[in-house]
Formats: sequence, C-alpha cells, structure tokens
Amino acid sequence: MSLAVVYSRASVGIDAPLITVEVHLSNGLPCFNLVGLPEASVREAKDRVRSALINSGFEFPAKRITVNLAPADLPKEGGRFDLAIAIGIIAATLQLPENQLHNIELAGELALSGEIRAITGALPFTYACTQANRTAILPFKNAPEASLIKQAQIVPATQLLEVYSHISGQQSLDLYHTQTVTKLAEYENDLQDVVGQIAGKRALEIAAAGGHNLLFTGPPGTGKTMLASRLITILPPMTDEEALATAAVHSIVGKAVDPATWKHRAFRHPHHTSSAVALVGGGSIPRPGEISLAHNGVLFLDELPEFDRKVLDVLREPLESGTVSISRAARQAQFPARFQLVAAMNPSPTGSLNDGRCSSEQILRYLNRISGPFLDRIDLQVDVPKLANNEFSEQVKSRGETSKVVRARVIKAHQLQLTRCGKTNAQLGSKEVQKYCELSQQDQQFLQQAVERLGLSLRTYHRVLKVARTIADLASTPQIQKQHLAEALHYRAFDRMLAQLTNN
Repeated sequence: MSLAVVYSRASVGIDAPLITVEVHLSNGLPCFNLVGLPEASVREAKDRVRSALINSGFEFPAKRITVNLAPADLPKEGGRFDLAIAIGIIAATLQLPENQLHNIELAGELALSGEIRAITGALPFTYACTQANRTAILPFKNAPEASLIKQAQIVPATQLLEVYSHISGQQSLDLYHTQTVTKLAEYENDLQDVVGQIAGKRALEIAAAGGHNLLFTGPPGTGKTMLASRLITILPPMTDEEALATAAVHSIVGKAVDPATWKHRAFRHPHHTSSAVALVGGGSIPRPGEISLAHNGVLFLDELPEFDRKVLDVLREPLESGTVSISRAARQAQFPARFQLVAAMNPSPTGSLNDGRCSSEQILRYLNRISGPFLDRIDLQVDVPKLANNEFSEQVKSRGETSKVVRARVIKAHQLQLTRCGKTNAQLGSKEVQKYCELSQQDQQFLQQAVERLGLSLRTYHRVLKVARTIADLASTPQIQKQHLAEALHYRAFDRMLAQLTNN
C-alpha cells in the first residue's frame, strides 16, 4: 500500500485554486477510480494517463488505484490534471522520491504517446504557483505566456519522461527565460484617415484621456465607425498590472498571449445579434464574454438600437463596477470588465432625421430601444453630421493631427489624473467628484441651469463634471472653468435630440 501527494491547480474564473492530487495504491482487483467531483473530461484522464505511462516506458501498476482531487466540493474540468495524476502514480509506485514533490506544481494534458499538450489558463496558474513559492512545471507551449509573471520559476516540458527525469534528478530541465521584448503598439489606422469631423476627433481625445464612454450619432457614411476604430490608436499604454489582468482573461479562454504584444489594448466589435451571454459571459461553466475580453480596452457597439434592449441593459452594472459576476446553480465566477464603451447609431430608422420618411413618433420608438439608465452611463454624446460637398473638398486637403500627436496630449492628461487621484476621471466616485471637480459659485449656477433645461439626471450631472475635469486636464488647467463646462455640455447630442423630438 502506497500514497503520493502532488500539487496542481484548477481554473475558476481568473483564479487558480490549489488542487491536491492524492494517489493511493492498494491490493485488490485492478481498477482506476477518480474522485473529487471531476467533469467528463477529467474522468477520461484514466485512459490518457494509462496509455501515456505505458508508451513512456513505465509499467502501469496492476493494483487498485484511487485518485482524489481535493477539495472534493470544487468542480474540476479539462485535461490539466493529467500530468499531475501520472506523476502521482509513478511516485506511489516508489519510483520517485516523495520529498521532491512538495516544491513543485504540475499542469498539462497528456497525449497517448506521453507528449504534454498545452492547457488554458496557464497565466493564472503560474501567478498562483509563484505566490505559493513553488516551481511550475508546464507544457512547453505555455512557457512564453507563463513567463509574463515576474520572478516565476517555470520548467517547460514536452514529454512525460522528461518530467520524470527532472524530478528524479537524472536529467534536469532548464528554467525558462524569455528574451522577447514588448513591442510598442503600431496601427494601420490613423486619425488623419477621417476627413473633417473635428468635433468627433475632439471627443475621441477627451474620451481617451479620461476613460469616458462615447456615443456617435449621425447619418450613414459620415465616419462614425472610422472614428470609433481610431480610439485605440490614441489610448495611453497599459501598465504591467493592467496588461496582466487582460492577459489572464485571454488565457482562460484559450487565446494565445504573445509576450511581444501583450500590452496592446483590446478592441472588441461584437455584432448586434449577440446575446446577453455572449456580451457579459455565462454558460453552465462560466466563461468570460466580450466585456471581459475588452478589459482595459475598447468595446465597440455599432448600430446600437439594433441590439436587443435587454442585452444592452445587462451592461449597466459592469459599466459602473468594472466587474461582472456570473452565478449558476453549481458555479460562480467573477471576471474583470473595466472596458471603455464606444457606440455608434443612426438618428432614425431611415438613417436621417430630415429625410421626411419618418414621423416623430416613429423616430422616438426607434430611439426608445435604448433605455434611459443605459444612456445615463455614456459620458459623451457626439453628433457626426454629413459634410457638404464644398466642406469635403476642403477637409481632404487638411486632415488634421495624427494619432501620434493626439496621443502625446492624452498621455500627459492621463498621467496628471493618476498623479492627482490614482485613477482616471471616469472612475471617480461621488465624493471624489466633489473633491476634484470643485466649481466656483457662478459656474455652479451655470451648470445647474443647463442641467434643469436639458432635464439631466444626477448621474449625468456628475458625468458632465467628470468630462469637464478631463477637458481642463487636457488644457493643463487646475480649476474647472466655464468654457470647460460649456464644452462638456455640448457633448449631450442625444439628449438634445430627444428633447427636440418630444417638444415637437
């Protein structure tokens, strides 16, 4: 009778809780029992491990084998435990010294030949392993991604026999050290590609500097989608912490994380037929959705009224909290979702307000597909008008500033916000708004009158103040002034359009 204990980790959201793999061999009829709430893919490890051991030159013990994955109440899925189970069986047959297993953690799916295949969630696994001060033994294909964790001890392997030789001391494997240098983000698109639309470009600059959500409204073909796709080109670079959080989400869905581009912000563009689960995440085994894949990046929703109203409303809480919690009967998971929302829409079902093809009632029904609470969470509402023929020819000659020039101003304003309050203006709470967005009595009266005239909510009132604070930061002005408030109020195009239609 023999017992071996090996360490591995599960994947729950972006966390990697410790799993203790206990392997017990006893006399009796030969059998292989796997317990500890395993899913079907984990139960199938019995056949993969048996074949991998035999094809790697090990003798599979003709005994009663019991493998327990503890804790027993945590569901386990995937083939990530194959390597740990195989090493546990080898150790239980006294072919490995038990004292060599306490300082390592193993993860990897085994092929029938004994080859070690890549797993999902290698980044959270390595981070948790490093926090526990253990060495991570991983598939070689996961090593570049795992090496993003600083001070991690990573031993990559391609075969089960290599892992055995390393642990037994016969032939040690080398620690993995990446030589990849992170590249600065380079984009084919540029703000100069957009002809005219000075107000739209200015709104993009403000949104990028303060992390504000943005809505473009205008007829088809005026450049709304072009403007939205250029936001990513002027955003400030991500910090290591932000990049790791984003990479962890991509890791658990099996998306390759390239060390050369891991600090590039994501730009997600889901179709308007997407479901609520596709956007926020879900499933019987919770998986992140588009808003989590856009963490620290941009989520672009084109043709906004064509999205189902219920689908849009599920974004309201993540827009405020920056996280999304997925709860199912047997599973719960929390994913980060600090994304920047950019949306585009036509002002009417026919594409234009003044084409005479729609009545005010028809236009209002179209616009009412978007709920008021959802609109309250959008800081900047910008009209993107159609250019006249003479304006178009003039604007083609003068394309305005490049993304590089605008990005320099954005980075400067962004750094000013981080120095002042440790976060972007869009993330300020109500108390922080009072502290950092203080107005003179005269400016306070001006803003109050404008809010009453437009019928804005208290949440929108605070958002106008945050936008004005960003405009002041771009101008390197310590105090918010009247012109900053006036410009911030100018970016309420949708509210003004609704007020005009209602009055008519």
